[in-house]
Amino acid sequence: MRRGDGPRAGDGERAYRERLFLLARRPVRWLPAVLVVGGLVFDLATPPRYTAAPFFCAAPLVAAPLLSLRATARTALAAVLGELWGVSHRSAAPGHHESVTEAVTVFVVALLALGINRVVRPTGARPASVRDASEAAQRAVLPPPPERIAGLAVAARYVGARADARTGGDLYAVQDTPHGVRLIVGDVRGKGLEAVAAAVVVIGAFREAAEQEASLEAVAARLERAVRREDGRRAGPEPSEGFTTAVLAEIPPDGPSVLRVLNRGHPPPLMLAPDGGLRVLAPAVPALPLGMGEVASWAARSEETFLPAGSLLLFLTDGVTGARDVRGRCFDPSGRLRGRRFPGPDSLLDTLVEEVGWHTGGAPADDMALLAVQRPMGV
Repeated sequence: MRRGDGPRAGDGERAYRERLFLLARRPVRWLPAVLVVGGLVFDLATPPRYTAAPFFCAAPLVAAPLLSLRATARTALAAVLGELWGVSHRSAAPGHHESVTEAVTVFVVALLALGINRVVRPTGARPASVRDASEAAQRAVLPPPPERIAGLAVAARYVGARADARTGGDLYAVQDTPHGVRLIVGDVRGKGLEAVAAAVVVIGAFREAAEQEASLEAVAARLERAVRREDGRRAGPEPSEGFTTAVLAEIPPDGPSVLRVLNRGHPPPLMLAPDGGLRVLAPAVPALPLGMGEVASWAARSEETFLPAGSLLLFLTDGVTGARDVRGRCFDPSGRLRGRRFPGPDSLLDTLVEEVGWHTGGAPADDMALLAVQRPMGV
Protein backbone atom coordinates (compact mmCIF):
# COMPACT_ATOMS: atom_id res chain seq x y z
CA MET A 1 0.00 0.00 0.00
CA ARG A 2 1.40 3.35 -1.02
CA ARG A 3 1.60 6.26 1.39
CA GLY A 4 -1.69 8.15 1.29
CA ASP A 5 -3.80 5.20 0.04
CA GLY A 6 -4.94 4.27 3.54
CA PRO A 7 -6.71 6.30 6.15
CA ARG A 8 -4.94 9.61 6.69
CA ALA A 9 -3.77 10.74 10.11
CA GLY A 10 -6.50 12.72 11.79
CA ASP A 11 -9.42 11.12 9.87
CA GLY A 12 -10.51 9.22 12.96
CA GLU A 13 -10.29 12.37 15.07
CA ARG A 14 -12.39 14.35 12.58
CA ALA A 15 -15.02 11.61 12.46
CA TYR A 16 -15.11 11.55 16.25
CA ARG A 17 -15.62 15.33 16.38
CA GLU A 18 -18.39 15.13 13.80
CA ARG A 19 -20.17 12.50 15.87
CA LEU A 20 -19.84 14.69 18.96
CA PHE A 21 -21.27 17.67 17.01
CA LEU A 22 -24.28 15.65 15.88
CA LEU A 23 -24.87 14.31 19.38
CA ALA A 24 -24.65 17.82 20.86
CA ARG A 25 -26.91 19.27 18.19
CA ARG A 26 -29.79 16.86 18.74
CA PRO A 27 -30.87 18.17 22.16
CA VAL A 28 -30.54 21.76 20.93
CA ARG A 29 -33.09 21.04 18.20
CA TRP A 30 -35.63 20.28 20.94
CA LEU A 31 -35.15 23.71 22.52
CA PRO A 32 -38.02 25.42 20.58
CA ALA A 33 -40.46 22.72 21.73
CA VAL A 34 -39.18 23.03 25.29
CA LEU A 35 -39.79 26.79 25.17
CA VAL A 36 -43.38 26.34 23.94
CA VAL A 37 -44.15 23.71 26.59
CA GLY A 38 -42.41 25.84 29.20
CA GLY A 39 -44.62 28.78 28.25
CA LEU A 40 -47.78 26.71 28.68
CA VAL A 41 -46.61 25.42 32.05
CA PHE A 42 -45.69 28.96 33.14
CA ASP A 43 -49.16 30.22 32.18
CA LEU A 44 -50.80 27.43 34.20
CA ALA A 45 -48.54 27.76 37.23
CA THR A 46 -48.54 31.54 37.68
CA PRO A 47 -51.21 34.16 38.46
CA PRO A 48 -52.99 35.79 35.47
CA ARG A 49 -50.97 39.01 35.80
CA TYR A 50 -47.83 37.17 34.65
CA THR A 51 -47.24 36.45 30.98
CA ALA A 52 -45.44 33.69 29.12
CA ALA A 53 -45.06 35.81 25.97
CA PRO A 54 -41.21 35.81 26.20
CA PHE A 55 -41.25 31.99 25.95
CA PHE A 56 -43.47 32.09 22.87
CA CYS A 57 -41.41 34.88 21.26
CA ALA A 58 -38.13 33.04 21.82
CA ALA A 59 -39.32 29.67 20.46
CA PRO A 60 -39.68 30.58 16.73
CA LEU A 61 -36.55 32.79 16.86
CA VAL A 62 -34.51 29.85 18.16
CA ALA A 63 -36.11 27.47 15.64
CA ALA A 64 -35.39 29.69 12.62
CA PRO A 65 -31.62 29.01 12.31
CA LEU A 66 -31.78 25.43 13.61
CA LEU A 67 -34.76 23.79 11.91
CA SER A 68 -36.28 23.47 8.44
CA LEU A 69 -38.93 25.87 7.18
CA ARG A 70 -41.68 23.34 7.89
CA ALA A 71 -40.45 22.75 11.45
CA THR A 72 -40.05 26.48 12.03
CA ALA A 73 -43.60 27.04 10.76
CA ARG A 74 -44.89 24.37 13.15
CA THR A 75 -43.03 26.01 16.02
CA ALA A 76 -44.37 29.45 15.07
CA LEU A 77 -47.94 28.11 14.91
CA ALA A 78 -47.56 26.38 18.28
CA ALA A 79 -46.20 29.59 19.82
CA VAL A 80 -49.10 31.69 18.48
CA LEU A 81 -51.69 29.13 19.61
CA GLY A 82 -50.03 28.88 23.00
CA GLU A 83 -50.13 32.65 23.43
CA LEU A 84 -53.79 32.80 22.31
CA TRP A 85 -54.60 30.13 24.85
CA GLY A 86 -52.81 32.22 27.45
CA VAL A 87 -54.82 35.29 26.43
CA SER A 88 -58.08 33.38 26.99
CA HIS A 89 -56.67 32.08 30.28
CA ARG A 90 -55.91 35.64 31.46
CA SER A 91 -58.94 37.37 29.92
CA ALA A 92 -60.78 37.53 33.22
CA ALA A 93 -57.92 39.34 34.93
CA PRO A 94 -57.67 43.17 35.12
CA GLY A 95 -55.53 44.64 32.37
CA HIS A 96 -56.24 41.81 29.93
CA HIS A 97 -55.80 44.29 27.06
CA GLU A 98 -52.05 43.90 27.67
CA SER A 99 -52.43 40.23 26.76
CA VAL A 100 -53.87 41.18 23.38
CA THR A 101 -50.79 43.34 22.71
CA GLU A 102 -48.56 40.42 23.71
CA ALA A 103 -50.44 38.09 21.35
CA VAL A 104 -49.88 40.50 18.46
CA THR A 105 -46.18 40.68 19.37
CA VAL A 106 -45.86 36.87 19.33
CA PHE A 107 -47.63 36.71 15.95
CA VAL A 108 -45.30 39.31 14.41
CA VAL A 109 -42.20 37.58 15.82
CA ALA A 110 -43.48 34.25 14.42
CA LEU A 111 -43.75 35.77 10.93
CA LEU A 112 -40.28 37.29 11.26
CA ALA A 113 -38.88 33.90 12.28
CA LEU A 114 -40.16 32.39 9.02
CA GLY A 115 -38.39 35.13 7.07
CA ILE A 116 -35.19 34.60 9.06
CA ASN A 117 -35.35 30.87 8.29
CA ARG A 118 -35.48 31.56 4.54
CA VAL A 119 -32.49 33.93 4.81
CA VAL A 120 -30.15 31.72 6.82
CA ARG A 121 -31.38 28.34 5.51
CA PRO A 122 -32.29 28.95 1.84
CA THR A 123 -31.57 25.35 0.83
CA GLY A 124 -32.24 23.58 4.10
CA ALA A 125 -28.52 23.32 4.81
CA ARG A 126 -26.98 24.07 8.18
CA PRO A 127 -26.42 27.85 8.55
CA ALA A 128 -22.87 29.07 8.06
CA SER A 129 -22.81 30.63 11.52
CA VAL A 130 -25.05 31.47 14.43
CA ARG A 131 -24.05 35.10 13.99
CA ASP A 132 -25.92 35.23 10.65
CA ALA A 133 -29.10 34.17 12.43
CA SER A 134 -28.52 36.60 15.29
CA GLU A 135 -28.00 39.55 12.96
CA ALA A 136 -31.05 38.64 10.88
CA ALA A 137 -33.15 38.43 14.04
CA GLN A 138 -31.72 41.73 15.29
CA ARG A 139 -32.64 43.53 12.09
CA ALA A 140 -36.08 41.92 12.10
CA VAL A 141 -36.98 43.20 15.56
CA LEU A 142 -35.66 46.73 14.85
CA PRO A 143 -37.74 48.01 11.93
CA PRO A 144 -37.13 51.63 10.89
CA PRO A 145 -39.50 54.04 12.66
CA PRO A 146 -41.82 56.44 10.75
CA GLU A 147 -40.07 59.50 9.39
CA ARG A 148 -42.44 61.74 11.36
CA ILE A 149 -44.06 61.14 14.73
CA ALA A 150 -46.32 63.82 16.24
CA GLY A 151 -44.60 66.54 14.20
CA LEU A 152 -41.07 65.39 15.10
CA ALA A 153 -38.61 64.18 12.45
CA VAL A 154 -37.19 60.74 13.30
CA ALA A 155 -34.46 58.49 11.90
CA ALA A 156 -32.74 55.32 13.13
CA ARG A 157 -29.83 53.13 12.10
CA TYR A 158 -28.60 49.68 13.08
CA VAL A 159 -25.02 48.85 12.01
CA GLY A 160 -23.74 45.30 12.46
CA ALA A 161 -20.29 44.55 13.85
CA ARG A 162 -17.40 43.09 11.89
CA ALA A 163 -17.78 39.54 10.60
CA ASP A 164 -15.88 37.83 13.43
CA ALA A 165 -17.94 39.45 16.20
CA ARG A 166 -21.17 38.11 17.67
CA THR A 167 -24.29 40.23 17.34
CA GLY A 168 -25.32 42.09 20.47
CA GLY A 169 -28.63 43.11 21.98
CA ASP A 170 -28.77 46.74 20.84
CA LEU A 171 -32.33 48.08 20.67
CA TYR A 172 -34.42 51.16 20.03
CA ALA A 173 -38.10 52.07 19.88
CA VAL A 174 -40.06 55.30 19.55
CA GLN A 175 -43.81 55.90 19.60
CA ASP A 176 -46.49 58.51 20.08
CA THR A 177 -48.41 58.00 23.32
CA PRO A 178 -51.06 59.86 25.33
CA HIS A 179 -48.16 61.21 27.40
CA GLY A 180 -46.18 62.48 24.41
CA VAL A 181 -43.51 61.01 22.17
CA ARG A 182 -41.54 58.46 24.15
CA LEU A 183 -38.45 56.53 23.13
CA ILE A 184 -35.88 54.08 24.37
CA VAL A 185 -32.37 53.20 23.23
CA GLY A 186 -30.63 50.38 25.05
CA ASP A 187 -28.18 47.51 25.02
CA VAL A 188 -28.81 44.06 26.51
CA ARG A 189 -25.88 42.38 28.21
CA GLY A 190 -24.67 39.39 26.22
CA LYS A 191 -24.41 38.36 22.59
CA GLY A 192 -26.17 36.19 20.04
CA LEU A 193 -29.75 34.94 19.85
CA GLU A 194 -30.21 35.07 23.63
CA ALA A 195 -29.47 38.81 23.65
CA VAL A 196 -31.81 39.38 20.69
CA ALA A 197 -34.61 37.49 22.47
CA ALA A 198 -34.05 39.62 25.59
CA ALA A 199 -34.17 42.77 23.43
CA VAL A 200 -37.60 41.63 22.14
CA VAL A 201 -38.81 41.43 25.74
CA VAL A 202 -37.51 44.92 26.57
CA ILE A 203 -39.06 46.50 23.47
CA GLY A 204 -42.39 44.78 24.10
CA ALA A 205 -42.44 45.89 27.74
CA PHE A 206 -41.54 49.45 26.73
CA ARG A 207 -44.32 49.71 24.15
CA GLU A 208 -46.92 48.67 26.70
CA ALA A 209 -45.57 50.76 29.58
CA ALA A 210 -45.08 53.85 27.40
CA GLU A 211 -48.81 53.84 26.59
CA GLN A 212 -50.04 53.17 30.11
CA GLU A 213 -47.69 54.79 32.61
CA ALA A 214 -47.92 58.50 33.47
CA SER A 215 -44.20 59.06 34.13
CA LEU A 216 -40.84 57.88 32.86
CA GLU A 217 -40.06 56.63 36.36
CA ALA A 218 -43.07 54.31 36.17
CA VAL A 219 -42.03 53.15 32.68
CA ALA A 220 -38.54 52.38 33.98
CA ALA A 221 -40.02 50.43 36.91
CA ARG A 222 -42.03 48.27 34.49
CA LEU A 223 -38.92 47.64 32.41
CA GLU A 224 -36.95 46.77 35.56
CA ARG A 225 -39.47 44.07 36.42
CA ALA A 226 -39.54 42.76 32.85
CA VAL A 227 -35.74 42.49 32.66
CA ARG A 228 -35.54 40.72 36.01
CA ARG A 229 -38.26 38.26 35.03
CA GLU A 230 -36.49 37.52 31.75
CA ASP A 231 -33.17 37.10 33.55
CA GLY A 232 -34.77 34.63 35.94
CA ARG A 233 -36.02 32.50 33.03
CA ARG A 234 -32.64 32.26 31.32
CA ALA A 235 -30.77 29.01 31.70
CA GLY A 236 -27.16 29.21 32.72
CA PRO A 237 -24.78 29.27 35.67
CA GLU A 238 -25.13 33.04 36.21
CA PRO A 239 -28.79 33.97 35.67
CA SER A 240 -28.57 36.91 38.08
CA GLU A 241 -26.10 38.89 35.96
CA GLY A 242 -28.41 39.85 33.13
CA PHE A 243 -29.04 43.56 32.75
CA THR A 244 -29.84 46.19 30.14
CA THR A 245 -28.44 49.70 29.90
CA ALA A 246 -31.05 52.11 28.60
CA VAL A 247 -31.96 55.74 28.22
CA LEU A 248 -35.63 56.79 28.16
CA ALA A 249 -36.86 60.12 26.86
CA GLU A 250 -40.16 61.96 26.59
CA ILE A 251 -41.37 65.03 24.73
CA PRO A 252 -44.82 65.89 26.15
CA PRO A 253 -47.66 66.78 23.77
CA ASP A 254 -48.46 70.10 25.44
CA GLY A 255 -44.88 71.37 25.40
CA PRO A 256 -42.57 70.37 22.54
CA SER A 257 -39.90 72.62 24.06
CA VAL A 258 -39.64 70.27 27.07
CA LEU A 259 -37.45 67.17 27.11
CA ARG A 260 -37.36 64.65 29.93
CA VAL A 261 -34.58 62.07 30.08
CA LEU A 262 -34.09 59.11 32.43
CA ASN A 263 -30.79 57.30 32.14
CA ARG A 264 -30.12 53.79 33.46
CA GLY A 265 -26.40 53.30 32.98
CA HIS A 266 -26.36 54.12 29.25
CA PRO A 267 -24.17 56.50 27.19
CA PRO A 268 -25.81 59.94 27.51
CA PRO A 269 -27.70 61.44 24.56
CA LEU A 270 -26.45 64.52 22.76
CA MET A 271 -28.43 67.67 21.93
CA LEU A 272 -27.25 69.53 18.81
CA ALA A 273 -28.49 73.13 18.57
CA PRO A 274 -29.24 74.79 15.21
CA ASP A 275 -26.26 77.14 15.70
CA GLY A 276 -23.78 74.25 16.07
CA GLY A 277 -23.78 74.14 19.84
CA LEU A 278 -23.77 70.74 21.54
CA ARG A 279 -24.81 69.57 25.01
CA VAL A 280 -24.10 66.19 26.54
CA LEU A 281 -27.23 65.25 28.51
CA ALA A 282 -25.43 63.33 31.22
CA PRO A 283 -27.47 62.51 34.35
CA ALA A 284 -26.79 64.51 37.49
CA VAL A 285 -26.80 61.27 39.50
CA PRO A 286 -25.66 58.08 37.70
CA ALA A 287 -28.02 55.10 37.98
CA LEU A 288 -27.56 51.36 37.58
CA PRO A 289 -28.78 49.51 34.46
CA LEU A 290 -32.19 47.87 34.29
CA GLY A 291 -32.26 44.51 36.04
CA MET A 292 -29.94 45.60 38.85
CA GLY A 293 -32.53 47.24 41.09
CA GLU A 294 -31.76 44.87 43.96
CA VAL A 295 -28.19 46.16 44.12
CA ALA A 296 -29.21 49.76 44.93
CA SER A 297 -32.05 51.13 47.03
CA TRP A 298 -32.48 54.46 45.24
CA ALA A 299 -34.61 55.00 42.14
CA ALA A 300 -33.44 56.91 39.06
CA ARG A 301 -35.24 60.20 38.39
CA SER A 302 -35.97 61.83 35.07
CA GLU A 303 -34.36 65.19 34.40
CA GLU A 304 -36.08 67.98 32.48
CA THR A 305 -34.38 70.34 30.07
CA PHE A 306 -35.25 72.91 27.41
CA LEU A 307 -35.47 71.65 23.82
CA PRO A 308 -35.06 74.59 21.41
CA ALA A 309 -36.83 74.56 18.04
CA GLY A 310 -34.64 73.04 15.34
CA SER A 311 -32.59 71.01 17.83
CA LEU A 312 -31.45 67.47 17.05
CA LEU A 313 -31.36 64.76 19.71
CA LEU A 314 -28.92 61.89 19.20
CA PHE A 315 -29.27 58.62 21.13
CA LEU A 316 -26.64 55.90 20.65
CA THR A 317 -25.22 52.71 22.09
CA ASP A 318 -21.68 52.01 23.26
CA GLY A 319 -20.81 50.51 19.89
CA VAL A 320 -20.28 54.14 18.86
CA THR A 321 -18.45 55.44 21.92
CA GLY A 322 -16.39 52.25 22.17
CA ALA A 323 -15.33 52.14 18.50
CA ARG A 324 -11.51 52.16 18.40
CA ASP A 325 -8.97 53.07 15.75
CA VAL A 326 -5.69 51.23 15.07
CA ARG A 327 -4.07 53.04 18.03
CA GLY A 328 -6.83 52.00 20.41
CA ARG A 329 -8.40 55.47 20.70
CA CYS A 330 -12.17 55.53 21.22
CA PHE A 331 -14.47 57.48 18.92
CA ASP A 332 -15.68 60.74 20.50
CA PRO A 333 -19.08 61.67 19.00
CA SER A 334 -19.41 64.94 20.90
CA GLY A 335 -15.97 66.10 19.77
CA ARG A 336 -16.70 65.15 16.15
CA LEU A 337 -20.15 66.78 16.02
CA ARG A 338 -19.62 69.97 18.03
CA GLY A 339 -19.88 73.10 15.90
CA ARG A 340 -21.47 71.31 12.93
CA ARG A 341 -24.95 71.77 11.46
CA PHE A 342 -27.16 69.07 9.95
CA PRO A 343 -30.37 69.57 7.95
CA GLY A 344 -32.12 66.64 9.62
CA PRO A 345 -31.79 63.38 11.55
CA ASP A 346 -31.02 61.27 8.46
CA SER A 347 -28.09 63.49 7.53
CA LEU A 348 -26.78 63.35 11.10
CA LEU A 349 -26.89 59.55 11.29
CA ASP A 350 -25.43 59.03 7.82
CA THR A 351 -22.51 61.27 8.72
CA LEU A 352 -21.95 59.60 12.08
CA VAL A 353 -22.00 56.06 10.65
CA GLU A 354 -19.55 57.09 7.91
CA GLU A 355 -17.14 58.72 10.36
CA VAL A 356 -17.18 55.73 12.72
CA GLY A 357 -16.27 53.59 9.70
CA TRP A 358 -13.35 55.89 8.90
CA HIS A 359 -12.25 55.83 12.53
CA THR A 360 -12.24 52.01 12.78
CA GLY A 361 -11.05 51.36 9.24
CA GLY A 362 -14.14 49.26 8.48
CA ALA A 363 -16.98 47.69 10.44
CA PRO A 364 -16.85 48.37 14.21
CA ALA A 365 -16.04 45.66 16.72
CA ASP A 366 -19.48 46.01 18.31
CA ASP A 367 -22.97 46.64 16.94
CA MET A 368 -24.30 50.18 16.86
CA ALA A 369 -27.88 51.37 17.30
CA LEU A 370 -28.60 55.05 16.70
CA LEU A 371 -31.79 57.10 16.97
CA ALA A 372 -32.11 60.79 16.09
CA VAL A 373 -35.11 63.05 16.73
CA GLN A 374 -35.50 66.67 15.62
CA ARG A 375 -37.93 69.28 16.80
CA PRO A 376 -38.51 71.27 13.57
CA MET A 377 -38.51 75.04 13.53
CA GLY A 378 -41.90 76.46 14.40
CA VAL A 379 -43.05 73.33 16.29
